[in-house]
Amino acid sequence: MRAPETRTTQALDYQPPEAPLDIIHEDHELILLNKPSGLLSVPGKGAHLADCLLTRLQRVFPEALLVHRLDMDTSGVMVFARSPHAQRHLGLQFEKRQVKKAYVARVWGEMAEEEGVIDLPLIVDWPNRPLQKVDFETGKPAETAWRVLRKEDGTTRVRLFPKTGRSHQLRVHMREIGHPILGDPLYAKGAAREFPRLMLHAESLRVRHPDGGRGMTFKAKVPF
Repeated sequence: MRAPETRTTQALDYQPPEAPLDIIHEDHELILLNKPSGLLSVPGKGAHLADCLLTRLQRVFPEALLVHRLDMDTSGVMVFARSPHAQRHLGLQFEKRQVKKAYVARVWGEMAEEEGVIDLPLIVDWPNRPLQKVDFETGKPAETAWRVLRKEDGTTRVRLFPKTGRSHQLRVHMREIGHPILGDPLYAKGAAREFPRLMLHAESLRVRHPDGGRGMTFKAKVPF
């Protein structure tokens, strides 16, 4: 499981969107949702951080169980289980890196190359947590493939393919190669930060169905 998602260790001015559940798919084992930006995946510490996608979902589907998380500021596809069996099955797929994930991001600057791979180990920056940092001695392996979709007005739209699932991986990796994700409240600075939201969206998720193992791909339209 990924670490809880918070913007900073200080008090968070949490104003989650009042959007209805956006259900992509549901069956007897799975529920796929399109998470809006600005909503926690799971409850934070304190009553003011209780509202989250999981609790909203459990009001409709009380049996829903957490499988993975997205950062609060990231939107896009999340899968939930409807049974302990499905939760274990899906959890193992994430653990063994069998899940195929694709994100779309808008980043600062026009990237010179058309595609590439970022291989930089990451670890929590303890004095400044929840920030993450690159550390070649103690960091855990983290790898992200990327491909340019188009360049526009001094920015670049890219599709990102994380091969590992480290906390803040995409955000730190893009910052480290000089192209922070637009609107990132943690890792972008100056004009790159001055956007209405983090321009990062979990566009697609491919998993094997817990009942029978059939491969299924779920998508959510990019909202920016």
